Amino acid sequence: MAAVELILLQRVEKLGQMGDRVKVKPGYARNCLLPQKKALRASKDNIARFEQQRAQLEAQNIKRREEAERLAERVGGLTVVIIRQAGESGSLYGSVSARDIADAATAAGLTISRSQVVLEHPIKTLGVAAVRVALHPEVSIPVSVNVARSPEEAERQARGERAEAPAEEDEEQAPTAEQIFEGDTQA
Repeated sequence: MAAVELILLQRVEKLGQMGDRVKVKPGYARNCLLPQKKALRASKDNIARFEQQRAQLEAQNIKRREEAERLAERVGGLTVVIIRQAGESGSLYGSVSARDIADAATAAGLTISRSQVVLEHPIKTLGVAAVRVALHPEVSIPVSVNVARSPEEAERQARGERAEAPAEEDEEQAPTAEQIFEGDTQA
């Protein structure tokens, strides 16, 4: 299939800046860029209309970016806690997705949508993970996601302790193999 030529109406990561003329696959244009109003087809009429509205679009973009920067300063260093069930090895029964992170961030006071959460792959283990939240195409903040089995475990993880701390205490009380074999030879 032939590539479709578009004019970007805003910055798109790994594609280009506002006003750039780019060629993309038809599916990407049809399913992502055009419905989300991130681009226009590069026809003569659309090019002329974009050039007339360019100054206005750039002013709107600058205003939205400044608002996003102020919000980023206010909520910098945000940490969200997500409680999930997990096995003894720390593997989750399921995973933590972008929707879960967006819901937890909204509960913590930062209203975001799941499409703003940039998650390379779902979180499948207990612990603290760093996730990027894109407030604007040019502004993103790091959010720390603390995945734990209970609020107490989340507090321990936040202090830097390992999630399996109670299991280690049980191991200390159990006799070692040497103690068991020494006890058998003496009897």
